[in-house]
Formats: sequence, C-alpha cells, structure tokens
Amino acid sequence: MNPSMELLQANATNTIRAQRVASIDIFRGLTMTLMIFVNELAEVKGLPWWNYHAPAKVDAMTYVDMVFPAFLFILGMTIPIALEHRLRKNSSVPALWLHIMLRTIALVLLGLILANAELGSRALMGIGPIMWTILALSGAVLFWNVYPRTERYQPLFRILRFSGLALMVAMFAIFRRTTTDGHAAWISTSYPEILGLLGWTYLAVSILYIATRRWNWAPLAWFAAMTILCIALTAKWIPFPRHLPLYIWPWGNGAMASIALAGVVTSSIFVNSHGLRWNTFRQKSTVAILFSVVTFFCGWLLTPLGISKIRATPTWCLYSISCSVLLFTLLYWICDVRRAVRWAVFARPAGENTLLTYLLPDFYFFIVSACGFTYFAEHANYGLLGVLRCLIFTGLILALSALLTRWKLRLQI
Repeated sequence: MNPSMELLQANATNTIRAQRVASIDIFRGLTMTLMIFVNELAEVKGLPWWNYHAPAKVDAMTYVDMVFPAFLFILGMTIPIALEHRLRKNSSVPALWLHIMLRTIALVLLGLILANAELGSRALMGIGPIMWTILALSGAVLFWNVYPRTERYQPLFRILRFSGLALMVAMFAIFRRTTTDGHAAWISTSYPEILGLLGWTYLAVSILYIATRRWNWAPLAWFAAMTILCIALTAKWIPFPRHLPLYIWPWGNGAMASIALAGVVTSSIFVNSHGLRWNTFRQKSTVAILFSVVTFFCGWLLTPLGISKIRATPTWCLYSISCSVLLFTLLYWICDVRRAVRWAVFARPAGENTLLTYLLPDFYFFIVSACGFTYFAEHANYGLLGVLRCLIFTGLILALSALLTRWKLRLQI
C-alpha cells in the first residue's frame, strides 16, 4: 500500500469518531433486512433445511441461526459509542445509569407485548388479543416517537406522547390470560422475545463496560469471562446461575453477553482505538481478522459441547462472532474507508430507524389478522414461489420504513 493511501485511510479512521459510523448502520440495516426475510421464510414449506433454524437436538447451525447473534454483536458495538457520547454531553454518571435503566425497561416492555400478543383472553380482557397488541404497540409508537422540535406544535406532541404512555399502561393493566390449569394470570415473563433479550443484554454489558471503561483491554477480558461462563454451564460443570431469571442475573449463561462483548471489542478496534495505537485500516483489519480466526478456532475446539442456537452453546456463539467480525471488517473498508455507501441505500433506513422497522412486520401481521386476511397463509407459501413472496414482502417493509422515516416517524428509546 502506498503512503498516500495509508495516510488517507488513517485520516478516515481518525475522524470517524466525529461522524456516524456508516458501516454500523449498514450492518444493522442488512441484518434487519435478513431478519424480516427469514422470519417470513419460516412459514414457507418445501425448502432445504438450511433455510430454517436448526432443531435444538441437532448439532448444527444455519445462516438463520446467525441473525440474532448479529443483532447482539451490533448492540455491543454501539454501547461504547453511545455511552461515551452521552458522557461527553452530560458527565453525570447517575444520569447515564438512569438512561440505561429506562432503555432496558423500554426494550423489555416491548418484548413482553410481542411475547404475550396471542396469549390474552378475550373473555377476561373485554377485547381480543390481536386488538390488544395493536393498541399496545400503537401506544409505544406514540410515546417513543421522535417528534420535531417545532415550538408551535410542542403542546400537541406532548399530548400524543402522554396518550401513548396512557394507552400502554391501560393495555398492561387490563391484560389477562388463562393458564394451563385454568386460572387467570397477568403478563407472562418467561420469554421476553428478542427485544427483551436485547434489553437485558444491553444492561448486562453496560454494567461491565462502565465499571471498567478506562481499561483498554477490559472488554476482551470480559468477553473471555462470559465465554468461560458459557462453556462451564453448557458442560454442566457449575450449577450457578442456570435457573436465575434475567431480571436478577442479566448475563444469563454468558452466551448473549459474550457475543455483545465481542462487538464491544470490535468497536474498540475500529472506532475507539485511540488508546491502542491502531491508526490505519491495515492495522485495524489485521487485529480484527486475528480476533475472528481465534474465535473460530476456539469454537471448533468446543464442538464436543454441541452447536446450537436454541441451546446457546459456546461454539454457536464463537462461530457467529467470527463471521460478524469478518463481515464488519469488510463493510468498514467499503463504507467508511472507501466511502461507498450508495449500494446499501435499500437497507440504510432500516439501520438508522431500526426499532420502527422491527415492529412493522408485527403491525402488518396483527392488522391483517384482525381483518381476517389469510390469503398468504394458504397460498404462495411453498418452494420458490414462497421465496419470491418473502422477497417482495421484505422489499415492501423496507420501502415503508424509508417512507415513514422520511415523514419523520422515528422511534428512539
């Protein structure tokens, strides 16, 4: 590489902290695009096995099993960037912890809405579970929407935000379900859905990051610690904390936290490497590729413990991490070093307005269910025709996300 190119790359990476990191947004947008597609593809029959989640009892993983880890990885990448940015704006640590707790609660609440969407009892609530979910999600959109700062309309925006909060509170207050033994019960917290899992992982990793953020090598040490915890629990060497709920022990078995901490490590390589003397893309990419190779090799060594997303085995974590690091390295070179971002125009709105994009397929599903529209449940759900339908659906959701983003509908928690 000639000196002028090396200098160009050094200038790009040194100034990237002052800008929004394009590769992170695009990586998130591509992951969201794939998530929408594979979620829809799950209802299509007659496809090769690798187009679905691998069964729990099978030691295997597919590309579908790597979508959720990619979200965790990106979550980890954004944690140091977002938290350091908030500390620069307001150095109050209590204020930072308040923000972290509120964001965690918001993600968990949204996850519980989606996880309980079809569990509600019409007889006990007075409304059907589908309508309950639509109203609860509508309240969330009204409350967490980023409204314009136009002074003239601030009273209206305050009314909309308060109405959204009141609607969510009302929906949680009236929710009732019938348990397997016939008793009435409130919200089920056994599984907080993907958003809730992201929320607990965000809290778990933030605790570790803030406690040791002044130590450059702390993220790598915490990543190793969470990986060892995952190994120990998968191998059944230790009983703790196997059965503790996430609201008591948000690190779980270490799997989700390890993936997110790998994202923190990767972020420290590419974005916050000023204290580690990695100034050029060549240096950064060399360290990142080494990290990817080591995690892949460790995953291969641990294959006797199984390969499974559902069982959250360490090999699944490490293979997913290795692939995420390599993919991000490539995207960083394309998007932040070479400044080539136009090719990802279809996915970038989903990466910048992720929460809204995540909820749009759910809104579609519950609205068409409320209307009794079942055509696609019975047609275009087999083979290549089903794949084509999923591609069209994904494109329409991305287009709707871009349109709503342009209309200033943006969710932020």
